[in-house]
Amino acid sequence: MNSIIKIAIADDEELFRQGISFILGKEYNFEIIFQAENGQDLINQLLENDELPDVILMDLKMPLLNGVETTKKVKKDFPNIKIIAVTSYYSKPFISNMIAIGAVAYLAKNSTPKKVIKTINDVFEKGFSYDENVMQIIHENVINPSNKSKRSLFDKDYLTKREIEILKLICQQLTTSEIGEKLFISPRTVDGHRNNLLIKTDTKNTAGLVVFAFQQKIIKLEEMGF
Repeated sequence: MNSIIKIAIADDEELFRQGISFILGKEYNFEIIFQAENGQDLINQLLENDELPDVILMDLKMPLLNGVETTKKVKKDFPNIKIIAVTSYYSKPFISNMIAIGAVAYLAKNSTPKKVIKTINDVFEKGFSYDENVMQIIHENVINPSNKSKRSLFDKDYLTKREIEILKLICQQLTTSEIGEKLFISPRTVDGHRNNLLIKTDTKNTAGLVVFAFQQKIIKLEEMGF
């Protein structure tokens, strides 16, 4: 991977910030551009810095402005920044809430450095990174949705056979290049189909496509390849 991934870390625990910054700083393709001690500090730095991060590691429990509210603000004002939720509370309500407001990955604070590094790389390259536990929670939420109307209104015939193929491969967390190789098409063509999928399904990002695929029963949990 040649691209440098610019990272910001938002956490009220200085020891954690410094520790994770030290670990990630050793990776040749990572650049820590700033650290924030709470959500408001993060927002201020995003507004003041000319250079924006590609990825934010976002603690959920912070003073002044917690991670949930901060994520909402970031997604509204800086929609291209990818947010990885980081917390000690690896529970269904937290995960569901963060996914709903735009987090594209979820890490427990006791995750191994190897998993953190892989998650950041996956998020940058694929648009999201959900492990088996998170996928299970998304699946359970779709089975018992609070709003069933949106699911029933969509006509799956609106998607072409190729778009469905690509959607399934996106859900299996293949990269653009891997999808292209598998289907014998160029990465540019894959990106074109991905953009069409976002428009047709009225979703904002790749993670939203995964939720959509579950809602429409285009893919089953057992097909995810875990």
